[in-house]
Amino acid sequence: MRDDNPTQSGGSSPLLGVSRSLSGKRWRLREADEGEIVTIARQQGVPDALARVMAARGITAQGAAGYLTPRLRDSFPDPADFADMDKAARLVWEAIETERPMAIFADYDVDGATSAAQLIRYFRHFDQDADIYVPDRVEEGYGPSGEAFETLKARGAELVITVDCGAAAHAALEHAATIDLDVIVIDHHLMDAEMPPAAALVNPNRADDKSGCGHLAAAGVTFVFLAALNREGRRRGAITPDNEPNLLDWIDLAALGTICDVVPLTGINRAITAQGLKAMTGWRNLGLRSLAEKSGVEGEATTYHAGFLIGPRINAGGRVGKSDLGATLLTTEDEAVARRISDQLDRLNAERRAIEAEVLDAASAQLEAQASDRAILIAAGEGWHPGVIGVVAGRLKERFDKPVIVIGIDREATPPVGKGSGRSVPGVNLGGAIAAAREAGLLLSGGGHAMAGGLSVDPDRITELVADLDMRLAPELAAAADAMALKADGVLSASGFTLELARMLEQAGPYGQGNAEPRFVLPRMRVSFAKRVGTDHVRFTLSDSDSRRVDGICFRCADTPIGEALLAAGPDLFHALGRLKLDSWQGRERVQLHLEDLATAAE
Repeated sequence: MRDDNPTQSGGSSPLLGVSRSLSGKRWRLREADEGEIVTIARQQGVPDALARVMAARGITAQGAAGYLTPRLRDSFPDPADFADMDKAARLVWEAIETERPMAIFADYDVDGATSAAQLIRYFRHFDQDADIYVPDRVEEGYGPSGEAFETLKARGAELVITVDCGAAAHAALEHAATIDLDVIVIDHHLMDAEMPPAAALVNPNRADDKSGCGHLAAAGVTFVFLAALNREGRRRGAITPDNEPNLLDWIDLAALGTICDVVPLTGINRAITAQGLKAMTGWRNLGLRSLAEKSGVEGEATTYHAGFLIGPRINAGGRVGKSDLGATLLTTEDEAVARRISDQLDRLNAERRAIEAEVLDAASAQLEAQASDRAILIAAGEGWHPGVIGVVAGRLKERFDKPVIVIGIDREATPPVGKGSGRSVPGVNLGGAIAAAREAGLLLSGGGHAMAGGLSVDPDRITELVADLDMRLAPELAAAADAMALKADGVLSASGFTLELARMLEQAGPYGQGNAEPRFVLPRMRVSFAKRVGTDHVRFTLSDSDSRRVDGICFRCADTPIGEALLAAGPDLFHALGRLKLDSWQGRERVQLHLEDLATAAE
């Protein structure tokens, strides 16, 4: 569907008049200050297309150089600005100097594994070993428990550091206090104003924290904590120029956790990711190198490699396998162990994909039948594996453009319980709504952050939960309608779709949540070739009126209106929206379009 007055301007008007594309989306041009675009292009010597990308992300001419070359020293926070950070560092160094036994309790995802691996490697630098405990996702669920702390106490731990969890674990931390077990919490999730009892609680999202770093992943908070540990060690005289750890040795781990936890890649997160990917490319970490080889990663490490090839394999251990495989892999110095665990994680990842496909089909059918005016969609099923519901929720969120929660119900538990995982859309704070529902007594537990959350609920109260979250999120979803539009960074002709521009856009990365990868529109193109490849992908060639060609691929679209339009390869004209991507084949580099959407264009 097209409006009568096509426009390329920002504001409320649809780009090229596209108010409803083949995927049902409205297209918008990202707003950008034209003056900044001109100045950035002139001062930095970049094309207007790249200058517009930067200006549309709020980058000024003054900040352009820092954006193009993000450096840690320009954005690294003072660890002392984090509540309890210096206190936690003192407690850890007291344990190191007195050889007090320590243990790390980590969440079972990539963020937890990379956070734990950073600490383990830091302690090893000072010849200190730390026990590690990663809860079983199915048997124990998320976060620490009194039973887990009892186990660690029995294994000799006197100081436990929780990473990527613990900030809302009131009951578990109260139990730890009763058994004289000191606990330091390193977390980033949203939490109540009421503080759980802990020896120290480091979380940039606690109410009294002044760091302004609430967008950090746990791996990022941990990396800052390492800087605090170095500073405290120097203050004590325990660290000298001869033995000071080089924190950049572990920034690849911080970057991997940051990418995989889908936090905004702005500020310090962007600097960690940029520097971390450079470090990762050296593949000095045996575990990462083994996984890269197993997943076919070649060349320089990218956010795609980390987020879609390496990360899912590490996650597979916590989702459908042994929960501590990821942390073990990232800390091993034994090549045979690295290969064995990588093989195991690769097999588990394949198993995870099969389980995920079954749950996705069943959940999709439920959501299709739900009211279209709901602000949140919730699917629930008995026996759905808790290790895949988060991934399924993410896929369904992309499909329906609404927050989605997927709940796996366990009727065999005593009492029966539904464990859910949700993913949200920009502008809708799902974690906050879940926390509010917990406080209202609708949940057994729950929390998260703006874009994601987890919960446990009595299966008989799911209907109540749906109504409560719908009521809470409806205003936010309505206000976020503009954020739901597909935003493009500009309109390119086929002649402007060049290898040189693709290279410059890639070098201006990394991109991710909060720093979206640039999209462009190719107007009035015909499909001159299309072929289904793989299970449901479509490879194609578009041509303009001067027969200039653009090759591309559209993933997982063959059975959608977009795929059907491509495969018809008729005389119709389309506007094509997607991303310029570099593609290497047999030593030859080329640019192709990764198509995200199509819209009909007038003859």
